[in-house]
Amino acid sequence: MKKYIFNFKSKVSNKINFSKNILGGKGANLSEMGRMGLPVPPGFTISTEVCELFYKNKKKINYKILGEIDKELKNIEKDTGKKFGDLNNPLLVSVRSGARVSMPGMMDTILNLGLNDETVHALANRTSNMRFAKDSYRRFIQMYSNVVLGVENYNFEELIENYKLTKGVLLDTELDENDWDGLIKDFKNIVKKKTNKEFPQNVREQLFGAISAVFLSWESHRAKVYRKLNQIPSEWGTAVNVQSMVFGNMGNDCATGVVFTRNPSNGNHQIYGEYLINAQGEDVVAGTRTPQHITKKARIASNESLPSMEESMPIAYKELKKILHKLEKHYKDMQDVEFTIENKKLWMLQTRSGKRTAKSAVKIAVDMVKENLISKKEAVLRVEPNSLDTLLHPTLDEKSNIEIIAKGLPASPGAASGKVVFTSDDAERLNASMQNTILVRVETSPEDIHGMHAAKGILTARGGMTSHAAVVARGMGRPCVSGSSEIEIDYEKKLFKVQDREIKEGDLITIDGSTGRIILGEVKTVKPEISGEFSKLMNWADNYRKLKIRTNSETPLDSKIARDFGAEGIGLCRTEHMFFDEERILSVREMILSKTKDDRLLALSKLLPHQKKDFIDIFKIMNGLPVTVRLLDPPLHEFLPRTDKEISEVASSLNIPIKELKVRITELHEQNPMLGHRGCRLGISFPEIYEMQCRAIFEALVQCKKQKVKSIIPEIMIPLVSTEAEIKIMKDLVIRTAKQVESEKKIKLNFLVGTMIELPRAAIKANDIAKHAEFFSFGTNDLTQTTFGISRDDSGKFLNDYIENKIFDIDPFVSIDEGVADLIDIASEKGRSQNKKIKLGICGEHGGDPKSIEFCAKIGLNYVSCSPYRVPVARLAAAQAQLKK
Repeated sequence: MKKYIFNFKSKVSNKINFSKNILGGKGANLSEMGRMGLPVPPGFTISTEVCELFYKNKKKINYKILGEIDKELKNIEKDTGKKFGDLNNPLLVSVRSGARVSMPGMMDTILNLGLNDETVHALANRTSNMRFAKDSYRRFIQMYSNVVLGVENYNFEELIENYKLTKGVLLDTELDENDWDGLIKDFKNIVKKKTNKEFPQNVREQLFGAISAVFLSWESHRAKVYRKLNQIPSEWGTAVNVQSMVFGNMGNDCATGVVFTRNPSNGNHQIYGEYLINAQGEDVVAGTRTPQHITKKARIASNESLPSMEESMPIAYKELKKILHKLEKHYKDMQDVEFTIENKKLWMLQTRSGKRTAKSAVKIAVDMVKENLISKKEAVLRVEPNSLDTLLHPTLDEKSNIEIIAKGLPASPGAASGKVVFTSDDAERLNASMQNTILVRVETSPEDIHGMHAAKGILTARGGMTSHAAVVARGMGRPCVSGSSEIEIDYEKKLFKVQDREIKEGDLITIDGSTGRIILGEVKTVKPEISGEFSKLMNWADNYRKLKIRTNSETPLDSKIARDFGAEGIGLCRTEHMFFDEERILSVREMILSKTKDDRLLALSKLLPHQKKDFIDIFKIMNGLPVTVRLLDPPLHEFLPRTDKEISEVASSLNIPIKELKVRITELHEQNPMLGHRGCRLGISFPEIYEMQCRAIFEALVQCKKQKVKSIIPEIMIPLVSTEAEIKIMKDLVIRTAKQVESEKKIKLNFLVGTMIELPRAAIKANDIAKHAEFFSFGTNDLTQTTFGISRDDSGKFLNDYIENKIFDIDPFVSIDEGVADLIDIASEKGRSQNKKIKLGICGEHGGDPKSIEFCAKIGLNYVSCSPYRVPVARLAAAQAQLKK
């Protein structure tokens, strides 16, 4: 029989890449730590392949695999000297998920499995600690009932809170064994009431129920949302790790903690983490108790009085510090480690590459090159391109009037303002109507994943720097302030109190995830300065990439931002965007509403100086770099007034009767403008429009030459071409206009003429079009629309259904679809066969998508063009694409 279950000592995990696919990240790393001689509790991994079999087998575990699990359980019994379900020395295990990539908080975990009404007494006798045994049992009932039996957690939490109120204590640790006795009884009653079944006493039934529940959690709503956000394929599945328990909750010489080998927020090379004395691991991340610092330095910096682990458990701390150094050296990356101390003995429960902010990812990568841990190539490959987006986002303008109402922990950097909401559903609802929100929760749970993504920032009253809210927010690039004990949240009244004021749902607040400040109202932000480690990493990336990076821009401001971010020219200047300015929209409307060519020419003459000035400004900023100018593309009706008020104003300004204006608007209206009278079709019908735009470009070139601006060769793009005849007619128009300007100005002009390939016919007939084109720019937005026959403006209503049903792995407007990719490949080959010197690039939104950039590099395009703030993302992605070749 094929091997599906692997003991942590199994040799298979010597092949790390193979093992992560089969054993999941957690299983592979546990095996690796074991071979490194680190103290790892014995256990085994049920492979990701079993997850696939589980779903094929109607969500049941195959009986042969059940037999394999029993065998591996006996190996743990041999290693530990304990026996599963034994009434003398019982073995307890944890059951945890372990996907190929870390999905913090998304999958289910069960601890203390193997306890029942009898083994709990055996555990108490063995440890001489009845309180600990019963605490462990109530935890197990609570966790198992929630994860496996589907009983909501609040049912149990309310009972615990009531017990504490009755006794007048604040912490769970202050409840004694008699309290746990009462709670265990009450917990079991809740299970009976909610499920009509007794809590399971058979330990094998418990184990197989828990394993099944972990597999089922792979298809939970929160896991699906997380996979969608992080582009994780659903077919990967999860592994399950069964590991003998070690206990951090046996007394004051026990503890549990989460620690990073470097600071995940800013990348500083110092141990960073939290621990709790007399607790289990879930207590640290759940936010139910406020954890303490690992190091003395961090405790002093935070002005905390509770002792750090370095102070309270110096021997265990020293051993942990050595192990952390060893792990980082071995994996050559920052590690996120979970540990438990049982009766002063340190145990390592997990290590993985730690989630980090973009800022820290860049710093850590650059620092590790300095430390000779990794090469420059590895550093470039180490940073996730999309994460750079968060680096470019604004921070608070400290000169603004800032009214701090509370403080919390700076859990994830960046600043955000928005309306206060208290539920994830509300955050998602308001986001759909383009309203910014701050999600305020006592603590977040994995069920909040959709709200955390929809909100601009997250604020929690409980939880530390490694709580669910903190870890997930950092991974998403959302600002987060956690553990703000100053705020008191009332979900029912939809408000939170702080000092003597109430902040209600819908009120505006600002959070600063870099300092932990919570501020009343909206605060201005400032753009970050890009320098230091970021510049160094970008320079390394530029040395490796071959693909040029341009920007989509038609304003001097956007052009300047893009240049500052390293853009090597403009790949798409949408001239119609220049028409919407207040000064010129009236002239545009006058031109559209003209009944004769002479009237149109008069209106166009008013627009010419505006277009010319725009081009001069852009050419100056680009200073010799290429600029691709797309001539007018959208249908004319898009420029006309829509509301009665606007129609009245335009009629008055242009001295046209309202009735006549409305008739003209109706005449120009199109049922499907995406497929209508637009692009080069406008140039065929109204050549004077394109003649004016070309003249503006050429006169701007002349002006720049006079002002000794570095010479630019503009690339004039004819949009929506689908036939050879169209490109020929339009190219002749451009050349004719150029000759007129050359004759008038006594100057020689250099320029290229090309087209945007955005229709399937253009891609298929690219060899004919290339006879008259010096460049192709693939307009992937429209090419995707016309290939699928899907409007990207309306597809949001059903695309999720397509992803849910696995028709699409990802939204084709986010990442290039393989069918669209084939068309680009065909057009590129046909274009090159006709014209060896043809320049090829893409200018759709896909130009800033790393996966699409990898495809562009693979087929040998010359450049990609993206929005200004995506330029660094594209630079890094292009370098990674080259290094992966």
